[in-house]
Amino acid sequence: MEEETEEELRRRTEKKVKKAAQLLFFRRHRVPGVKGWELKKALGDNYMEVIGVLNAALDKFGMEVKRISEEGEEKGESGEKAERDRFMIVLKDHLIEKASGARIDDVAMLSATLAYIISKQGKAPRKAVEDFLSAKFPKHRVFFALDRYLKQGYLGEDDKVLHIGWRTRAEVDRKTLLDLILAA
Repeated sequence: MEEETEEELRRRTEKKVKKAAQLLFFRRHRVPGVKGWELKKALGDNYMEVIGVLNAALDKFGMEVKRISEEGEEKGESGEKAERDRFMIVLKDHLIEKASGARIDDVAMLSATLAYIISKQGKAPRKAVEDFLSAKFPKHRVFFALDRYLKQGYLGEDDKVLHIGWRTRAEVDRKTLLDLILAA
């Protein structure tokens, strides 16, 4: 009878891991990932354990589940306020060059924006960023791109001052980005 219970537990856990993978892989909103409360509702109170099992499975494919607060801080396995944090699947190692599906000039604009903001200690006036980008890109594309990066979470804005957003902290290896820019 105990073996049946273990088998049931294994099947239930496997089902929850599949459900977690489906929630995390397929985008339903504008921004990727799933809030902790959504995972808790779909998987139950032990959703952090399920995420741990999913992480072990994703490791084989060079991916991991990252937990990011809306302020952009990367969180560990445990901690409070997990229900308000966002969970998303990211690549551990960037083995492929074209994983984003974005246009190359959009990637270049985002990279230049991030490098500029990082060079200014993490914050820069929006007007200064617009002027910087307008030297290389059409002005109408610059305004549209910055607004899109704000909506997508790559950038944040407080009182006309741009800063690194939560999604950049989750998806972009800032040290490698700066190394590549400096090497060019």
